[in-house]
Amino acid sequence: MEKSRSRGSGGPGGVPPIPKVALLLRLLAAIDEGCYGFEALRSKVDEDQPPGTRSLRRYLSELSAAGFPWFFDRAAGVYRFERGYSLRKLHLSQEELFGLLALKGIATSLGGDIGTSMGEMTKRLEHVADRASSTAAAATPAVKVQMTGPQLDPERSAIFQTLQRAHLDRQSVRFSYVDKRGGASKRHVDPYGFVVSGGRIYAVAFDRGRGARRVFALDGISEVRTAPQRFNMPAGFDLEAFAAGSVSGIMHGDDQVAVTVRYAPVVARAAIADRVVRERSIEQLPDGSVEITYTVDDSAEFVRWAMKWGDAAEIVAPADARARAVELASAILARYKR
Repeated sequence: MEKSRSRGSGGPGGVPPIPKVALLLRLLAAIDEGCYGFEALRSKVDEDQPPGTRSLRRYLSELSAAGFPWFFDRAAGVYRFERGYSLRKLHLSQEELFGLLALKGIATSLGGDIGTSMGEMTKRLEHVADRASSTAAAATPAVKVQMTGPQLDPERSAIFQTLQRAHLDRQSVRFSYVDKRGGASKRHVDPYGFVVSGGRIYAVAFDRGRGARRVFALDGISEVRTAPQRFNMPAGFDLEAFAAGSVSGIMHGDDQVAVTVRYAPVVARAAIADRVVRERSIEQLPDGSVEITYTVDDSAEFVRWAMKWGDAAEIVAPADARARAVELASAILARYKR
């Protein structure tokens, strides 16, 4: 079966792959113009690397299956939509436009290939919107999402592309790895997905050599290459659920722990808005403070995160998490006294 085309580090100049959804949006926009034949459509879909004949026919078939009423006008020799149908009549509400711009802002803040892909998709969606929607989009205030995103150099970008392709193709990979303590090793893994956290990208994978799931920082990976082995995703694996109980999305313990933090009134609203993990319960106190109980995978990681609130937050339970906070605060005090 023919696989979806992608451009990896082996393409001209190491051009990053174009998401399939962006290719389909380009094709829709070209059909909507109603003035391109088959070869011209190939160039409109991707000027640098036009899709092959089989790929373009498959894209057209997928659009038909999705309900887009295109047809080939034999008299004019062009592809177009049925009379009365046009994507330019697509109406986007203010809320939808704002959501689109917010998503673009998030992707842009992440930078690299992620931001580029989202920017390309946004331009295509804006292209097929009607005049009223475009005017509304221009009137929509700019969205700035302040995040620390990964900035990948060419080498890391190529590694990330290789891992992404391996994940999509369910192909094992081998690579050299240096952990945060400087330990070097050779790994053979099945890439399950990726977590972006704290300006870094992490690969969540099954380590075949150790027989367990592991997380690998992208900036510690080198000499990556695909292996002949294939894999199937575990039936119960959910990347969002995997990351839901960790501040960073990558730290995991044997058992989940409930940690309760009391926030002073001055930061109570900000603490409620900061959904650092998925599972939590909130109790408003009479004096305006708030107690939030978080279900976390790694209490030590969470204690470090809670310290960012300074003296406006206090870990009240459990006792061992509170003891960790005391140890950390004491170590910080001792360092500053020196």
